[in-house]
Amino acid sequence: MVANLYKKLNKIWRVLATGFCFAVFGFGGILLTLLILPIQRFLEPCEFKRKQKARLTVHYSFKFFVALMHYTGAIHFSVQDKQKFHDLKGQLVLANHPSLIDVVVLISVIKNADCVVKAHLFKNPFMRGVIKGTGYISNEDPQELLNECEASLAAGNNLIIFPEGTRTTPGEQLKFKRGAANIAARCKAPITSVLISMKPSTLTKGTPWYCVAATKAHFEMRFATDRFTFNDTFNNEQPAMQARQLTRDLQHYFSEELRHL
Repeated sequence: MVANLYKKLNKIWRVLATGFCFAVFGFGGILLTLLILPIQRFLEPCEFKRKQKARLTVHYSFKFFVALMHYTGAIHFSVQDKQKFHDLKGQLVLANHPSLIDVVVLISVIKNADCVVKAHLFKNPFMRGVIKGTGYISNEDPQELLNECEASLAAGNNLIIFPEGTRTTPGEQLKFKRGAANIAARCKAPITSVLISMKPSTLTKGTPWYCVAATKAHFEMRFATDRFTFNDTFNNEQPAMQARQLTRDLQHYFSEELRHL
């Protein structure tokens, strides 16, 4: 009786805490868009430095958001080897995508992070100012996307990509699209593989934010145990064949790594 009452109260609290955290996130996005980033643009004439400062601002803002979710009890977070994330430079960061907040957590631990975002987010009132201010890359034009990814990696940024292209459907096998493989094959950048788990599943694709799990969810993020390396035979293949084979290899690699979580 007491245990059931505690579970019900705990779930109600987590719904309220989650709603509060997302409200803070939305308010923060508006604050960054209307006040903080415009001030940075005014004070910093150099576009390159301005983007760096904007990304650093977003990094600390997301770090605050993750801490808020953790300490309010909405979700428990565990990130292993935080210093290794901090030390990354010029890496193509590939990760699986089980929840809505995966990119937020990644950016919160990687200072010089860049990422590819869906074109429709440039119209989102809470995020468009932040995305434009940081110079995050739109996926609208495939050729321009490849050029911008190559330039970003060459500048020493860490480029975050989710090979699935969207959140994983709980209970289903990973299904990677070729976008990440096209970028990897074109840029020849070193790959850092990141494994993410959310147990029990919450903030998944098609699930409203207020439909929290029966018990508190635990978000865990860590580097893969084995490093993914390119197959040397890729160099002898046409780009389309490279991307196709690399997509299969990445999908198999992540599926095997996630079995150990």
